[in-house]
Amino acid sequence: MSVIALIDYGAGNLRSVQNALVAAGADNVAVTADPDVVARADRIVLPGVGAFAACMNGLSAISGMVEAMDRRVRWEGAPFLGICVGMQLLADAGEEHGTHKGLGWVGGTVRAFDPAPGLRIPHMGWNDVVPSFGHPVIAAGEAYYLHGYHFADAVDVAATSSHGSTFTAAVAKDNIVGVQFHPEKSQVYGLATLERFLAWRP
Repeated sequence: MSVIALIDYGAGNLRSVQNALVAAGADNVAVTADPDVVARADRIVLPGVGAFAACMNGLSAISGMVEAMDRRVRWEGAPFLGICVGMQLLADAGEEHGTHKGLGWVGGTVRAFDPAPGLRIPHMGWNDVVPSFGHPVIAAGEAYYLHGYHFADAVDVAATSSHGSTFTAAVAKDNIVGVQFHPEKSQVYGLATLERFLAWRP
């Protein structure tokens, strides 16, 4: 039985994501703040809600967690999914309330949307996901977003969406994928995304 580690670092709707993963077919979702569980997991999911710095600080505050993630994902190749701020933490840095270092797994910087007349920030609601290339996890569709910052200048863009201008909807690099939208709130499209992640063999 494969284990999905859903990382609990105080910054995500864990119950909603866990329920969505189970609905998508996951048979063993471990909500965990234990680096040893992450180090042995078959797949890893990093959710995230809130400010970049607070999320990064929460993750870093768990002794050995970033190291366990780095080893299991980047060196051993476990499939990884970052959701919303969990995707943004993959960046080199985030510029919310100052500049803060990210995990640096995917090149780019998390920046605020540029304000414009009539542009609502944070961006909240349903928008199209437009794939940049064929990826086993990312498909065209409509997903639910809630964010005031976006992954700018991303090197590995897997999909885009639009809010005033085009922004990164998903990133993908090797066995790592991240989505700016919330699969757990995106109904049929979100569950299908999670199903593809669970079936993915990078």
